[in-house]
Amino acid sequence: MRKFDTKVQHLKYKVLREVARFSWEGTLTENLPNIPKIIVPGKTPTMRCCIYKEQAIVNERVKLAMGGNKNNKNVIEVIDIACDECPMGGFEVTDACRGCLAHRCEDACKKGAITIDSNQKAHIDKSKCVECGQCAKVCPYSAIINHKRPCESACKVKAISMDDNKAAKINDEKCIACGACVYQCPWGAINDKSYILDVIDIIKNSNNNQNYKVYAVIAPSVASQFVYAKLGQVIKGIKKLGFYDVVEAALGADVVALEEAKELVEKGFLTSSCCPAFVSYVKKQFPDLAQYISHNLSPMATISKILKEKDPTAKVIFIGPCTAKKMEFKSEEVSPYVDSVVTFEELQALFDSKGIDITTLEEENINSASYYGRIFGRSCGLSEAVAEGIKEHGIDGFDLKAVPCDGIDACRVALLKASKRVLDGNFIEGMACVGGCAGGAGCLTHGDVNRLKIDKYGKMADFNAITDAVNSIDKK
Repeated sequence: MRKFDTKVQHLKYKVLREVARFSWEGTLTENLPNIPKIIVPGKTPTMRCCIYKEQAIVNERVKLAMGGNKNNKNVIEVIDIACDECPMGGFEVTDACRGCLAHRCEDACKKGAITIDSNQKAHIDKSKCVECGQCAKVCPYSAIINHKRPCESACKVKAISMDDNKAAKINDEKCIACGACVYQCPWGAINDKSYILDVIDIIKNSNNNQNYKVYAVIAPSVASQFVYAKLGQVIKGIKKLGFYDVVEAALGADVVALEEAKELVEKGFLTSSCCPAFVSYVKKQFPDLAQYISHNLSPMATISKILKEKDPTAKVIFIGPCTAKKMEFKSEEVSPYVDSVVTFEELQALFDSKGIDITTLEEENINSASYYGRIFGRSCGLSEAVAEGIKEHGIDGFDLKAVPCDGIDACRVALLKASKRVLDGNFIEGMACVGGCAGGAGCLTHGDVNRLKIDKYGKMADFNAITDAVNSIDKK
């Protein structure tokens, strides 16, 4: 069974695996020149014009696997040399142009970018076109269309443009680190930085120095991943990597659900705080609504804080589907509690870098959250949990009108209505990824079936009531 959706993911994984393998061995520096040859062996190019370019791009992937550009605070980076195979795109005249007499396109263009040939057909001069789209709007045959690059189409916050060299450029002021461009780029030219080396160092140092233990906090969307193995085998594999214990982020979700339910009733209107990309989007695009973001930390940060309160020497690594978590854990509010973040893609690389075949392992149980904490991994899960939280608080007379939004397009609509005071709802559950966390850029696999797997995982929980799961934390 395939471990990844795309070959681009598999290429990224191979680089991460080799970087991790040499790091475990303590020979990374001396083996850096060998990695491109391991990834692109032989003399025949398979992806690019020549093997030398392929290896040069692998070198850039290695840099990202080692943490990327330290001067760039954004976790999403562009590999310029890899970003040259997409057509430039923009507005183009198609064969549907009938060479009409009106030539409204020519009149609408204020830059003189449109000319008419001897057959009365329109042509666009790309050097003059500013892509305003006026020509396309007035064409009676819809003969002028706008071709966007995959990364531009994927980016719903319009943070991607093209630089002077025709490579993708990211506007960090707009970017919310959701990773949609990373997953959609067909050439793997946009990637998220990896902190996999930091994680390996933390684990290795814990083995050499028993002054601290390393905890893995794993996202509930793990239930939809590693489909070739059983969840209990994944948990066992994480421990074999050197983690002291594996704790569900869903336990943090249970705590958040109860607190968020109470906060919603007190304030009357609230937007969720669980998805860091959504929170960033609200702050950047709808600053007037930022005051309504729940004061609660995310489930990741909440359970990590609890772990460090129980053991101040603990190191906590979050494992999940989200590239935006790599921005969140460096924030002032969260950095005291979370030491690093890796995605499910990177976890697979860690397993294989140490030769751990999780399918051969015995299953191991994980600390159990409630059903509601576990369904945070998919769209509508948080809303259901808040409704349950209101019920368990014994609050009567409050009419919850949840507006679950999966994907930035849906979030934008809800936030626009809220900003104009016309939203028929009092709680916006915002998730940047379509489908919720199970659609995150750092997932191994994506698809509608992920929701069913998360629901099944929720039904396996030891606790039906959120309060019971939260009370159990103090007993662990």
